[in-house]
Amino acid sequence: MDSNSPKSPEQSEKIKKYDRQLRLWGDHGQVALENAHICLINVTVLGTEILKSLVLPGIGSFTIVDSGKVREEDVSANFFLDGESIGKSKAEVATFFLLELNPDVHGDYIDESLQRIIENNPSFFNSFSVVVGTALTESEIILLSSILWDLKVPLVICRSYGFTGMARLQIKEHTVIESHPDNHNISFRLINPFPSLKSYLESFNLDSMELKDHAHVPFVVILYKYLQDFIKLHGTIPKTYKDKEILRDLIRKGMKVDENGLPYLEQNFEEAIKAVNYALSSDSIPSEISKLLNDDNCVNLTTKSKPFWVMSNALKYFVEKEGCLPLRGTLPDMTTETKHYVNLQQIYRVQASKDAEDVYRTVQQLLRQLNQHTDSISEQDVKLFCKYSSDLRIIRSSCISQEYIDKPYNSSYIASQLDDPDSMMELYIILRGIERFYSEYKEYPGELDDHVEPDIVKLKACLCKLLTEIGSSTLIKDDLIHEFCRYGGSELHSVSSFLGGCIAQEVIKLITHQYIPFNNTIIYNAVTSSVVTFCL
Repeated sequence: MDSNSPKSPEQSEKIKKYDRQLRLWGDHGQVALENAHICLINVTVLGTEILKSLVLPGIGSFTIVDSGKVREEDVSANFFLDGESIGKSKAEVATFFLLELNPDVHGDYIDESLQRIIENNPSFFNSFSVVVGTALTESEIILLSSILWDLKVPLVICRSYGFTGMARLQIKEHTVIESHPDNHNISFRLINPFPSLKSYLESFNLDSMELKDHAHVPFVVILYKYLQDFIKLHGTIPKTYKDKEILRDLIRKGMKVDENGLPYLEQNFEEAIKAVNYALSSDSIPSEISKLLNDDNCVNLTTKSKPFWVMSNALKYFVEKEGCLPLRGTLPDMTTETKHYVNLQQIYRVQASKDAEDVYRTVQQLLRQLNQHTDSISEQDVKLFCKYSSDLRIIRSSCISQEYIDKPYNSSYIASQLDDPDSMMELYIILRGIERFYSEYKEYPGELDDHVEPDIVKLKACLCKLLTEIGSSTLIKDDLIHEFCRYGGSELHSVSSFLGGCIAQEVIKLITHQYIPFNNTIIYNAVTSSVVTFCL
């Protein structure tokens, strides 16, 4: 049998089905997605749109919590409720239609209120990967936030209201190995090359080469050669802009010249000149990584330490010993002959494997010391961790319930944003005011046609109290308050659909531990088609 043939028809069909997303987060990301269990609280238009965008890529399972019945007004905007379902359980009907989108996904529903679940079984939420709450009241947000903060389960609070939407992320600690930055920090180890690399770099004699060979030397070799010349002249590596300009001039003078004394246009030398900035600084430890390696969770391991922190501690030991991060093992494209590129790539790849093996041995020692199973962190896990060690990230957000009960952590920041007439912070404040309005009056402002004017006064009062708590003297514009009262608590499908896709994307980041999720509040203004992020 051909070794390249698919192992099974099922695997082949799965790869075809999820091909595009596998290119984004790989097989291991898809496995994490398929093992995830999402809880959605309340069948709103936004809620079903979020689940739709999670069901389609193959989320493992979901559970919907909602005690409400389908009303006629629910059907007009929500594609996952129909006319025949009026009077039936919202959670049951939405679950049925969502499961039709993808037979790989499992779904369940609980026809009970959030309040009752919290009272009877607060540990219910412990089994979920992420909890998404839509259109929650202020009191519900405070209760749910407090419970999930203690359980260390990520919580996304979101709302679609007229032409505005909001999402808020609460997560005690979120670690990211594959952050997928636009530009990877590739280390070349040219300042202190390892033996095999040094031997390869010094095997080239640029002065004795013919033009055709000279023009195909890898820029890494060129940069190393003239770096040595610079060190001989100045006794140190180039650090300042002036030093780097001197190094660039040395490289320019190394180009071959024609009979008129004019330099040939050697692209590999041009690449070396451009690489002076990033190639020589790539061996330094990024500030984000230094901060992570000095984090208390990294320095002081316990028997309950997560794999990320165990590997971080092993990485810290490697950095202290070697003075650099493990090699990534990849190289950028460069102007050179194929044989040179393949040889150079192999040298870096072999050393990257050695670095990862070194870190893995330390990980195994740490696991034994911590009385954890030595197979809880695989060698493949360590290789992946080392490969992306320059781009590791950790995110810690604030607890929403503490912000709602006490003064916000960033109250001065919120107040300064409100003073900016172009800021969208006032949309965040008015949505908070609406949450408080509903908690007090059990309806949304303007929900009843004959209550619009009285509700404007009530909403203003709620907003004044909220602004006083924050410590801001700014007043929300009357026109904006009137507009939100005219919304009457309605959801627009176009707004919810866009925001739902955005939130689902962030949930996938949390599940796969890939890419960097937002931190921690998103506001969407559909009128101006603008999105802004605040860290509150």
